[in-house]
Amino acid sequence: MKFKLGIVRDVLNAAGEPSFGTGALEVLKGNPALDWEYTAESVKEITPELAARYDGLYVNSSRVSAATVARGDCRTRIVARHGIGYDSVDVAALSAKGIVLTNTPLAIRRPVAVATLTLLFALAGRLFAKDRITRAGRWLERNDLMGTGLVGRTLGIVGGGGIGQELLRVSAPFGMRRIVADPYASGEALRALDATSVPLEQLMRESDFVVVACLLNEETRHLIGAPQFALMKPGAYFINVARGPVVDEPALIEVLRAGRIAGAGLDVFEQEPVDPANPLLRMDNVIVTPHALCWTDECFHAIASSGLQGVVDFSLGRRPAHVVNPEAWPVDAAAQGRRPQERNN
Repeated sequence: MKFKLGIVRDVLNAAGEPSFGTGALEVLKGNPALDWEYTAESVKEITPELAARYDGLYVNSSRVSAATVARGDCRTRIVARHGIGYDSVDVAALSAKGIVLTNTPLAIRRPVAVATLTLLFALAGRLFAKDRITRAGRWLERNDLMGTGLVGRTLGIVGGGGIGQELLRVSAPFGMRRIVADPYASGEALRALDATSVPLEQLMRESDFVVVACLLNEETRHLIGAPQFALMKPGAYFINVARGPVVDEPALIEVLRAGRIAGAGLDVFEQEPVDPANPLLRMDNVIVTPHALCWTDECFHAIASSGLQGVVDFSLGRRPAHVVNPEAWPVDAAAQGRRPQERNN
């Protein structure tokens, strides 16, 4: 019986073509014993019926819950995330069933770091405000919209993992002091990138630009709230490219309304899709994007190529490069009756 892969169809664009382009699909030819198809419909949560139909599932925004894999006829042995975050997946439930979860941490690092700089430059240069006065014929108001220079300013990054470190690399030429708050990050790695590890409170006090770039988990949920915002400089900017729930959104709305910080750039929200009535959407000092600022042809091709290669490797009995729950790998490989040929992550 061929290994059957279901690609959840929310990766398709309006024309019904893969948003990551067709080139990435070439990796599926690495195993002639693998069949694949797009699922019949896009779903918010992977159903038990889908889990019973496919050996592997390639998922984008759909949730994977305990209910997804609870039934006795669950056929799925690997779930591959199109991206790095896996807060939408019940990892414990998958591990308990011996189901491997993979993600694509390397493919997303540079695109997210570049997206972060896009927001930082737009905020520092007051790009959108200048766009508005130009369109309105208010040319002479440009003297009142002085931007913030970067040389000598402090960039504070909450999260010193792959994305945080990539942001340190791409921000190096701009003459900024860089500090990082992450109790788990390697101090040696940060020093090698000319950054300093500091407590979160110090970062919030000293930064001219605060960037959130950490994973969402129970430890980081609402990590940034009213006490942390109260420490920020009045002229500082806040940027979130991680996950919305890392931030207490009502607290952010309050400091922006009160003018206690200069502005914000947000690619993520606590509720997604964002509520059209969310006050953040009506604030002139806030730039918003739909959890998609890093999405480019380059980014999605790299993500899909990596994610689909992981499925191919798994189907051949090889350990995928990026296994989120390594405890499930030997169990799963044995369940498939295949000998793992590669055990180095």
